[in-house]
Amino acid sequence: MKTLLRRGFAHGLLFSALLFSWLFVGCASSSKVNWDSRIGNFSYDQAVAEKGPPDKSTKLNDGSTVAEWFIKHSSSFSFGVGTGFYSGGSAVGVGQTIGTVPSGEYLRLTFGPDGRLTRWERVRH
Repeated sequence: MKTLLRRGFAHGLLFSALLFSWLFVGCASSSKVNWDSRIGNFSYDQAVAEKGPPDKSTKLNDGSTVAEWFIKHSSSFSFGVGTGFYSGGSAVGVGQTIGTVPSGEYLRLTFGPDGRLTRWERVRH
């Protein structure tokens, strides 16, 4: 019996250590990018290589490209109401959900006709 308790304690301790390690690694933050220092020195191709293809992009008449990458979801709110009826082994229910429009934060990068970064900003949609 004591052997089983010791073994259970050891497993619990190992599990706790692994969980703590996983949480600690998961909370490690990456360094923030200084976009101001990249203006004139960062290309569209480098942006795609670093961040993947943009979620939205367009080419303007002057030859420049504006591209947006998704950063994070913004909070939203929703709730639902419903009612139902049950009789004789059958049921019917109806409901309606009401909420705010989902939105998010994007990184918008503007590249000149030469493909170099000319401007950056964070935008919300």
